[in-house]
Amino acid sequence: MAIEEHKTVDGSLLFDAEKCIHSRNCVLNRPDVFVPNVEGEWIHPEMADAGELQALADNCPSGAIQFAAAAKTAKTPLVNTLQIRENGPYAVRAEIQMDGLVNSSTRLTLCRCGASKNKPYCDCTHDGIGFQASGEVTAVASEPLENRGGALVVKPHLNGPLQMSGSLEICNGTGHTVNRVTSTYLCRCGGSSNKPYCDGSHKSNGFSSED
Repeated sequence: MAIEEHKTVDGSLLFDAEKCIHSRNCVLNRPDVFVPNVEGEWIHPEMADAGELQALADNCPSGAIQFAAAAKTAKTPLVNTLQIRENGPYAVRAEIQMDGLVNSSTRLTLCRCGASKNKPYCDCTHDGIGFQASGEVTAVASEPLENRGGALVVKPHLNGPLQMSGSLEICNGTGHTVNRVTSTYLCRCGGSSNKPYCDGSHKSNGFSSED
């Protein structure tokens, strides 16, 4: 599915339906820009200024909404974070580099239940299958990172885990840092006994990243 581009005098509002997890932040906060329950055109960026459109993009957890300002200013997170959502996906905020990304992104929601039909992205299948995995995990002793930002390389391994390379603070569901790493492998099959980290369960539970 193609990324929708909606142009205004202030720039372009981009919407990628394949990344959307239907958090409804956009329609609840700006129902004049993202108009719910209508036929035909439902995105109206002309109803907001550049700052408001940027705020909408920044508040989109999946990165489905992005805003490219006409007077572009670089804005990347100062701290790379991965939040473990209760019974849900990984929410990543960083300068993300991943094969297959059509546009550079600073936000992604990545599947950890193993059942998404749009891997490696979350498509909310975890709700339908009753996936249960706490967002509150045991903290690991770790030293503060010398550099907390910069590029984060995300590599989804075939039928295997998510490899993260780069500075990253792993946070629980309430936002507290539980680990600081520069390289790690995270479970995305839903079966690890050491969530969020991979323990090799994908090898025995028949996980396929191509389903």
